[in-house]
Amino acid sequence: MTSPFDGLSLPAAPALPVTLWRALRPRQWTKNLAVFAPLLFAKAVFVPGAAAKAATAMLAFCLLASGLYVVNDWVDREKDRLHPEKRQRPIAAGNLGGRGAFALAAACWAMGGALAYSVGPSFASVCGGYVALQLCYSLALKRLVILDVMAIAMGFVLRVFGGGVAITVPVSNWLFLCTLLLAVFLGFAKRRHELSSLQEEATAHRDNLVDYSLPMLDQMMSMVAAACILAYGLYSVSRETVEHVGSDRLKFTIPFVIYGIFRYLFLVHRRGQGGSPERVLLSDLPLVVNLALFVAVASWALYG
Repeated sequence: MTSPFDGLSLPAAPALPVTLWRALRPRQWTKNLAVFAPLLFAKAVFVPGAAAKAATAMLAFCLLASGLYVVNDWVDREKDRLHPEKRQRPIAAGNLGGRGAFALAAACWAMGGALAYSVGPSFASVCGGYVALQLCYSLALKRLVILDVMAIAMGFVLRVFGGGVAITVPVSNWLFLCTLLLAVFLGFAKRRHELSSLQEEATAHRDNLVDYSLPMLDQMMSMVAAACILAYGLYSVSRETVEHVGSDRLKFTIPFVIYGIFRYLFLVHRRGQGGSPERVLLSDLPLVVNLALFVAVASWALYG
C-alpha cells in the first residue's frame, strides 16, 4: 500500500529513550485527568489520603493506556503510514520494532497493574475492564461505525468510575451522563477531522470512515453538544446537587461549559482542528483559560 507522503523524507531516527517516550504518547495522558472528577465534585479534595489515591489512580491509567497505545500503533502501523501526522509515530516510522513494542507494552501493563492493585482490588478490576474494552476497540470495534466512538466514550466513563472507586465515593449519575456525552462529542469531532483532512485517503487510513459523511457527523455533533450542555445544566441545578453542594452556586459554571463546547466547534469548523482533543486543549489559549476558570469557579462553588 502506497502513501501520498512516500516522497517526503523522514527525519533521522531519535535516540532510543526518546523513541520509547514518544511511543507512550504522553500528551494523551491529559485524558486521564477525568479520574479527578469524582475527587472534585464529591468534595473530597481535602479528605486525608484521597488526593494521593486519585493521583496514583491517574498514573495507573496513564501506564495502562500507554501500553494500549503501543499495541494499537503496532496493529495500525501500515494505515498510520498513510496519515500525515501518525506516520511520524515511532512504530509507523520504523524506529521501534515488534519485540521492542510489545516489551514496552508489557512493562507498562505490569507497572500500571501493580499501581492499580495498590489503590485497591476494586479499582484494579475497573482497570482490567478498561484494558479489555480498549483491546476490543483496537482489534475490532474501531472498524464498526458509531460503535467505535461509543467504545472511546466508555473508556472515559470507566476513568471517571475508576476515580470514584479509588477514593471510595459514589459517582453521580449526572456525572456519568455528562462524561459520556462529552466523550461522544469529542469522538465524532475526531472522526470528522479525519474525514475532512484525509479526503480521498480517509478510507485507506480507517476502514469505517467510508460509512461516515461530513453532514452526518455535523448533525451528530450538534445533537450531542446540545445534549451535553443540557445535561450539565440540569446536573448543576438538580435538587440532589444543590443538597450535596449546600448551595446552587454550581450553576455559575454553566457559561464555561457552553463556551468550551462552542469554542471547540469553532476550532473544528473554522480552524480544521479536532483530530487530537488533547492537543487542542493544550494549545488553544482561550480553551486553556476557560478550563482554568471553570475549575476555579467549581472549586469556589463546592468548597467556598
